[in-house]
Amino acid sequence: MLGVGIVGCGNISEAYLKLAPLFRDFEIRAVADLDASRAERRAGQFGVRAETVEGLLRARDVDAVVNLTVPAAHHAVTRAILEAGKHAYSEKPFVLSVEEGERLRELAAAKGLRVGSAPDTFLGGAHQRARALVDEGALGRVLGGSAHVMGHGMEGWHPDPDFFFRPGGGPVLDMGPYYVTWLVNVLGPVRSVAATAKAGFPTRTIGVGPREGEVLEVSTATDVQAILEFASGATVAFGASWDVWAHRHPNLELYGETASLYVPDPNFFGGPVTLARDEEEASGWDHPFGADNHAMHDGTPVANWRGAGLADMARAIAEGRPHRCSLDLALHVVDVLLSVLRAGEERAWVEVGTTCARPAALGPEEARGLLR
Repeated sequence: MLGVGIVGCGNISEAYLKLAPLFRDFEIRAVADLDASRAERRAGQFGVRAETVEGLLRARDVDAVVNLTVPAAHHAVTRAILEAGKHAYSEKPFVLSVEEGERLRELAAAKGLRVGSAPDTFLGGAHQRARALVDEGALGRVLGGSAHVMGHGMEGWHPDPDFFFRPGGGPVLDMGPYYVTWLVNVLGPVRSVAATAKAGFPTRTIGVGPREGEVLEVSTATDVQAILEFASGATVAFGASWDVWAHRHPNLELYGETASLYVPDPNFFGGPVTLARDEEEASGWDHPFGADNHAMHDGTPVANWRGAGLADMARAIAEGRPHRCSLDLALHVVDVLLSVLRAGEERAWVEVGTTCARPAALGPEEARGLLR
């Protein structure tokens, strides 16, 4: 049993704490935040103890720390976790530069520690079904695809949306990891990218909470249209925008020699997968991480198994095998996304400097083994 602590007690910490008891190989024991009152509230809500950040990093019963701080702090906090002799697991985006990621790789290797990173949604039942269909050759060779994450940003529902509109935020680095991680898991690494990028609105107005009406300056691209060229030869159109009030683009589609594949939202774990030769849902797949276990604000049921990547890392440490939500995968995804932003600024093709292996597939039986 891996003893786990959490640094950062914002919105996403609730999901980790709520879902952690579903998994066998780790247990959340303590939480910390620079705002002690936030840590106390989360600790009381979930029956764990509140620590200072320094106290959590010293805690003898904490073997690994989940870094849920804002993106700009990810590198420094993950570095502190490793320097304290503990395994690290970061929320996305893993880091904000390739150089930061390489420094963390060197430190982890020197200390014999693991580094993992969200997103782990690609381990979901729907997405592993899609991976299996591609691996089985159901589409033939994948020639292309499309991926779209579009909406009107977080200022309408998030009480503190500042970081979404600063460097390190924006739809590419905030939501892009779900989509690009999915694509790399299925198609392998990206070779080069091209893009356009702009901020459609110079300011945003907070719409909820105690800061309602406060105006924020936008200092990062909020509308990006890109082409991803994969080492496999496939090309995927990738649209990421918070300047869109409504659209009818599907989340993800792949186009193969013999069929197309329609895939649900990679921000969640489940949903229908359609192999479009006959437009019928791809059935016969009983994967535990595809089961609905959560209700959205409007009551819509969804599959939410956040923590699966951490559970897999805990099991991988015990078994001495690579974990799926790896540093190599996360750093390559960051490199792709930063290359997209650079391509948008330069209006040119940009070669992606890193690469990675596809993580091992996670079939239904192995997934069930991660659950209590």
